[in-house]
Amino acid sequence: MWRFFGAIRIPIVFYAVSALAFSSGPYREALPGYAFAFPRDHFEHQDFKTEWWYYTGNVWSRDGRRFGFELVFFRVGERLGSDLNPSTWRVHDVYLANAALTDLDARHFFYQERFNRAGPGIAGASFAERRVWNGNWSAVWNGERQTLSALTSDFAFHLECSPTKPLVIHGENGVSQKGAGAGEASHYISFPRLAVNGSIRSSGRNFEVSGQAWMDHEWFTHQLEPAQTGWDWFSVQVDNKTELMLYELRRRDGGRDPNSSGTFIDASGRAQHLTSGDFTLKPLDWWRSRRTGARYPVRWSLSIPKLHLQLECRAKLADQELDAMRGAKYWEGAVDYSGSARGVGYLEMTGYDGALKMD
Repeated sequence: MWRFFGAIRIPIVFYAVSALAFSSGPYREALPGYAFAFPRDHFEHQDFKTEWWYYTGNVWSRDGRRFGFELVFFRVGERLGSDLNPSTWRVHDVYLANAALTDLDARHFFYQERFNRAGPGIAGASFAERRVWNGNWSAVWNGERQTLSALTSDFAFHLECSPTKPLVIHGENGVSQKGAGAGEASHYISFPRLAVNGSIRSSGRNFEVSGQAWMDHEWFTHQLEPAQTGWDWFSVQVDNKTELMLYELRRRDGGRDPNSSGTFIDASGRAQHLTSGDFTLKPLDWWRSRRTGARYPVRWSLSIPKLHLQLECRAKLADQELDAMRGAKYWEGAVDYSGSARGVGYLEMTGYDGALKMD
């Protein structure tokens, strides 16, 4: 994944098209006091530069085989407003997507990526159609229930995702702040616990599965600032029906950016904002990729004293690295949590190979 300054999560693959992203007018900034309106805000925000819809989850087959899955859609503004070009193929937005599957019993990690323009319906995000799509990958909404479909040469899944907790707005006063300046933020919402049922094809076999997922949607305009080199993002779905999201922004001087933060969601669905001072993250074990040479921490200690939480995060498979377009690399995969509570989730890590660039 890659990241812009005003939000925490977007695949690093977007840097492959950043040279295209010149606007012909000013995009909106993510500012405090935003008036959220649903279901409209579940879909496209073309007056902002960038947004994504992000699904990650852990599911099990009837015989206990476990899978991690990821499906992500990105919209990146190339030109704001109308122009004189009547062509269906004109580029106002660039659409990217990635899909990944971790087959834990087979000890194999699959992923594929896509890059499209809207064209005659090839890719897009539409409130009118209640869907987000890129080719034959899609998230289709029926109320708040979301149907995910992805078909690749190596794997496929078709999953029904139904919220069991209300959506959460992260940050404070409608913004998830990532920098000191006004607008250096995102509007960031999540469904922190989705009940999942559906089917997965892996290694030539079909599996009926069920489990849980996490969904993020962010929209913003500002990009990663030069002093920030990468980030570590954690989602935690605890067995006691609480959830936790944490992200740590790493700086070039080796320190943590003070705009690192998180959210704790209690069993009733009430969200509590966490500041950088509320938690600590410590790498415990590392794994080096033979493919790219990047070195990632795949076991972590997470401490949140005010919540009396002391957790250990452990990757279910060390090699869940994506080597994206133009050599950008990041790690994202299924993890387990143990300690003062137990659960599952996802971990994302970027910038460990020094590949994050602003050009």
